[in-house]
Amino acid sequence: MSHTLGVRQAQKQKTRRALLDAALELLEEQSLSSLGLREVTRAVGVAPTAFYRHFRSIEDLGVALVEEALGSLHPMIRTIVSTTGDGEERIARAVELIAGHVDAHPAHVRFIARERHGGVQAVRAAIRDQLALFAVEVGEALAEDPVSAGWGEEDLVMLAQLYVDQMLGTASLFLEAPGSGAGARERVSRMAVRRLRLIGIGRAHWLDGGVGGGE
Repeated sequence: MSHTLGVRQAQKQKTRRALLDAALELLEEQSLSSLGLREVTRAVGVAPTAFYRHFRSIEDLGVALVEEALGSLHPMIRTIVSTTGDGEERIARAVELIAGHVDAHPAHVRFIARERHGGVQAVRAAIRDQLALFAVEVGEALAEDPVSAGWGEEDLVMLAQLYVDQMLGTASLFLEAPGSGAGARERVSRMAVRRLRLIGIGRAHWLDGGVGGGE
């Protein structure tokens, strides 16, 4: 009996994985709000009723994709935040890691970029909530850096949000670069370096003259 249950559970997980993969592939060319349940199940080769054994709705599937896509982003951004070295080395390493992540997970990057401000409220909310929680985690990591001495928790979260937003924006630009002509990827890299450098300069002087600390 336990063997039979194990086989069934494995098959269930396989079907769930296939539905997620099929949806992600279909979302390469459209938004979640236009994706149909039957379109997904047809791509997997299962009956529409089988979909409801795994997800309550397309919106529910979208939330699962958010968790998966942002889950793949977490290690990359954590590595960037914890990278040692001087400012320029850290910035160069950050841009390199972002470009590498886009190359490894283009569908995830495209999904988050499109649906962050898309037409499915539950998915927008899931992305917003996940990024807010992640900003708190990144803020805690930034607090351990000597540069953050004297910073309040609210300001650290604000700084973390700046970094996360910049990294997501840069990832989206890298995603679009291949179709933007020769040198587009290098232009994205240069602009990302300049923007991260600007955030770094602001961070270094945030407490100067009472500017920071919630003022």
